[in-house]
Amino acid sequence: MVHHGAALARESGEPALAEAVVSGDLGRLSERMRSLCTYALKLTLHPWDMRNEDLDPLRRLGMTDRDIVDANQVVAYFNYVNRVADGLGVELEPYWPDDVRAKRTYPLRDRAT
Repeated sequence: MVHHGAALARESGEPALAEAVVSGDLGRLSERMRSLCTYALKLTLHPWDMRNEDLDPLRRLGMTDRDIVDANQVVAYFNYVNRVADGLGVELEPYWPDDVRAKRTYPLRDRAT
């Protein structure tokens, strides 16, 4: 959802972070952020394949179980909200520019197949 990327850029103060996430170019990210995004991608695209071993990279970077639960909850929440909005055909608000409102494709979606 486009507005989530805009919020990520605004809240993080790092527009390049949102671009790296939607483009799938995670190599530009810090090791911690790359590991979190890798975890989020698998949880989003293949939740049935998640294993305890998927947490090891996060723990090696010093994340506590509480940190991991927090990350899991954020990913799960955004997945839930997006599915509700998509399932109900919710459109972006009228104040979003037409180029943003246009149907977009994301390289990350290719990983789902």
